[in-house]
Amino acid sequence: MRNHTFFVMQKVIIIEDLTKRFEDITAIDHLTLEVPKGELFGLLGPNGAGKTTTINVLCGILAPTSGKVMVGGYNVFTEPRKVKSLIGVCPQDTAVYDYLTGRENIEFFGHLYNLPQETLARNSADLLQKMELTDHQNRRVSKYSGGMRRRINLAMALVHSPEIAFLDEPTVAMDPQSRHAVWDFIREQKSQGKTIILTTHYMEEAEELCDRVGIIDYGRLIAFGSPAELRQKYNAENLEDVFIQLTGRRIREAV
Repeated sequence: MRNHTFFVMQKVIIIEDLTKRFEDITAIDHLTLEVPKGELFGLLGPNGAGKTTTINVLCGILAPTSGKVMVGGYNVFTEPRKVKSLIGVCPQDTAVYDYLTGRENIEFFGHLYNLPQETLARNSADLLQKMELTDHQNRRVSKYSGGMRRRINLAMALVHSPEIAFLDEPTVAMDPQSRHAVWDFIREQKSQGKTIILTTHYMEEAEELCDRVGIIDYGRLIAFGSPAELRQKYNAENLEDVFIQLTGRRIREAV
């Protein structure tokens, strides 16, 4: 049995005074945030607010300009291999191999994590079923719709059953039925004690799924709490109303 430090830690993700600059643009501006084990945390904000940049820093893809980032008890930039052994990442842009089938894409990523063949076969079949792709598993991904590609991308990210999952807009381009199937899947992951960071443009998705959310704008954290706490604090009917009050623009508008 694995004996990772984070199993006994309360805080799985710790971000302290994180800043990331690109030339004359500050994408993340002194962000401080903690996420406990087993929480489903939503990171919300307009396009260009710094959500994906934050995810990329947490995954070790981008180095910060300053600040400290701990994931699963390990420093992302001094212990990257240990961090990457704990996480699964579903990126905003789908990362699939068009010439492989859906099942082959999932199994390819499972092999990268050195999953035993029996475990890989079981996990792949389970994910295909939950993503409602069993009937399409032997089709090349080049023939998939945008929503199907998103679902297979999510399955690829979680085939190794990571304890920490970063899901960057996982339901973009999905029809309502598929979106709700993914919601059920994400809830199941949380029920297993996994820690999930979710970015989304769908405010109803955040209200349905998230224990707490953080709203960021221009790289700064401007609101933080459970959906109910934020609705009460800002005397709003829903999270979208909170969002508009705080940012002055709708979720789909670019900055």
